[in-house]
Amino acid sequence: MRGRIALRAAAAASWASQKAGRGKGSMIGGLIALKIDPTIMDQLGRGRRTVLVTGTNGKSTTTRMTTAALSTLGQVATQADGANMDAGIVAALSTHQGVPLAAIEVDELHLPHVSDSLNPAAVVLLNLSRDQLDRVGEINMIERKLRAGLAKHPDTVVIANCDDVLVTSIAYDHPNVVWVAAGSGWAMDATSCPRSGEPIIWEGEHWRSTGTDFQRPQPDWHLEGNDLVGPDGERHLLELALPGRANRGNAAQAVAAAVALGAETAKAVVAAGTVREIAGRYRTVQVGEHAARLLLAKNPAGWQEALSMIEPTAAGLVIAVNGQVPDGEDLSWLWDVRFEHFEGVQVVASGERATDLAVRLTYAGVEHTTVPDPLRAIASCPPGQVEVLANYTAFRDLNRDLENYG
Repeated sequence: MRGRIALRAAAAASWASQKAGRGKGSMIGGLIALKIDPTIMDQLGRGRRTVLVTGTNGKSTTTRMTTAALSTLGQVATQADGANMDAGIVAALSTHQGVPLAAIEVDELHLPHVSDSLNPAAVVLLNLSRDQLDRVGEINMIERKLRAGLAKHPDTVVIANCDDVLVTSIAYDHPNVVWVAAGSGWAMDATSCPRSGEPIIWEGEHWRSTGTDFQRPQPDWHLEGNDLVGPDGERHLLELALPGRANRGNAAQAVAAAVALGAETAKAVVAAGTVREIAGRYRTVQVGEHAARLLLAKNPAGWQEALSMIEPTAAGLVIAVNGQVPDGEDLSWLWDVRFEHFEGVQVVASGERATDLAVRLTYAGVEHTTVPDPLRAIASCPPGQVEVLANYTAFRDLNRDLENYG
């Protein structure tokens, strides 16, 4: 009875929020439902086969790809807006009641208790690296918490990236693991073994911990050129609408998760490739004489990957950085990102913390101008294609301004 009251109150609050023009109302609905009945997530998870997707980077993209791949089996409940903490998860499940499948994005810190509530059929572990130190904390502590959380769910299938040392440590002792060679472009947070403290030695694709038996597992799924190769050796052409090496790894793990729940590999591969845009990311918007492609990055590993997607022939590159609470107010991570390879591209430092960024670019030897307003920064570039790379609130605010543009 309390659960039904909670869901009715949540629906009313969401409706009121939409009518008042305060947004979609999903978050306020989820918050109210949890306040009325703290067990509502447990109730909404019953009878569903759920895939939880977590990691420092790529959660939203992989969740969208997993949703597409699982859709070959039937209707799938998921978040439309990437809200990956308790209220957003409750909102997503409550608006898809009766749907037997779910693909849910989960913040790393929330994975243990969300797993306890939803008892997932599968958990996708993408990667683990430093994020917002003022919110998330020290990375090895997160690894230990996730390892302990998964140990309580031995029947859950874990889809783990064996190229990521920290992810491998989380899943290494789990009895039910599907290993995917999804790639890892960032190794600065795993120079030592998270279990023993001994150095990690890399030998080509393989890595191992000195003095212990902890090493890269043999992958069940891996990428060869344009093909995704499965456990049985069967090859499937992986054609994606999204750019970048990291997204190929995301797609591989999404397909592996869907197959673990019974999807046909060929259908899952095609479905994952249809994903084109995630909450405004990767889309191109016409801004006057500029075709602006929007990219999002939130931490050093994500920035390094996003910078590798920048088109070197672009007329300009706008880098927008804010330092609000959702971004992490400590921007010292800027010094971990390599900005040194943008010869021939006009670079503009933008955002609320444009000056901090400008100092970093100066030390990197990158010629640039400083225009704090991202829309004006785009306009300051030569006509043509402009790449726009922004962190969380800078990306959010720019999308809002683009809606009112013109």
